[in-house]
Amino acid sequence: MSEPAPAAGNGERQYLRFLLLYALAAAGGAMAYVPFLTILLPVRVEAMAGGAEVTWLAYCSFFGAASASLSNILFGWLSDRTGNRRGWIVGGLMGSCALLVAMPLAHGLPTLIGLLVAWQVTLNMMLGPLAALAGDYVPDRQKGFLGGLLSLSPAMGALAGAFVTFEGMADADARLWIVAALVASSVLPVILFGRPKSFPELTAPVDRPQAKIPEKRPQVVVRRMWLARLLVQIAEAVLFAYLYIWFRTVAADFGDDDTAAVFGAVLVLAIPATLWVGRWADRSERPILPLAACAALTAVALLLMASADSLTFAVAGYALFGLVTSMFLSLHTAQTLRVLPRPQTRGRDLGLFNLTNTVPSLIMPWLTLATVPALGFSGLFMILAGLSAIASLLLASISRTN
Repeated sequence: MSEPAPAAGNGERQYLRFLLLYALAAAGGAMAYVPFLTILLPVRVEAMAGGAEVTWLAYCSFFGAASASLSNILFGWLSDRTGNRRGWIVGGLMGSCALLVAMPLAHGLPTLIGLLVAWQVTLNMMLGPLAALAGDYVPDRQKGFLGGLLSLSPAMGALAGAFVTFEGMADADARLWIVAALVASSVLPVILFGRPKSFPELTAPVDRPQAKIPEKRPQVVVRRMWLARLLVQIAEAVLFAYLYIWFRTVAADFGDDDTAAVFGAVLVLAIPATLWVGRWADRSERPILPLAACAALTAVALLLMASADSLTFAVAGYALFGLVTSMFLSLHTAQTLRVLPRPQTRGRDLGLFNLTNTVPSLIMPWLTLATVPALGFSGLFMILAGLSAIASLLLASISRTN
């Protein structure tokens, strides 16, 4: 297992090798859960549930999200306390891969939920410390570029799902082994070959934190960043779950393959766009401004989608939405590392930020059920546009002083 390189001086930058290997590892994290939760688990549940797959998936989603939320905080905190993030990452990688390929052992709902919860716990044993590792080694002047590299993760997760489900590639059980191999081959290189340059100022304990955004108290900045991400993530969760159904309300002949093609194309386009914007944020030293702009454009895209009366208009509206939300989430992940006030609790605090990824999955179904029957998708999108506009205002209030 590699050790960090010697300490860097002020103004130095992290090695490109480490940044690229870290981006590959983050993409491996996405490959660990995107194919399984979006495709492989539903297919397995459909074969086992005997017509009760909706109920089974609801239970799996609830217990999976709850265990992911709690374990991410727990293992982030443990990696803070032990000062050994790599050990937790390797342990989580081994455990999650082993439990993933053990899923065929489940022959009923209780066993499936038990394996799923154990898998989520070990997966977040890897993901929590892995997220904190970037904060330990990537200086603020490269956070925007890091955010751009992190935009690879959702695209790689989607591509992994398409790869393992390619017709004739493998049967249901073998697909799990392929996913495990993809994840291991993506995460291990940063552990074995990363050798990052050390930046002592990034890990030195802080007793009385000062905000890195001038004239703002650290707690205020962190709370606004947290709430802004939660509001945008609610919109993203709704479209992730209901994009296909919404497209079908606009054009009845729009198929699942068409939806997948639009979704994948947007994720691919987001990679160069996020890299460019992230580099701009680094050079201009305006880390929060792109986040406020992306949230504002998210609101605009949702208003366009709410008024879409043709397939072309609908696809264009979603393309803008998917592009700017993907940029927002990747850049926000990187810039969160900038505003967290205490390096010694970085893993735990990132676990608390991870709640913005899981809580929307609990809010989204009830919001949709309460809105769509009465107001249609147009009414729902207008509500989501309002939430995104609030997120933009929260971030703009931070950006104005930076």
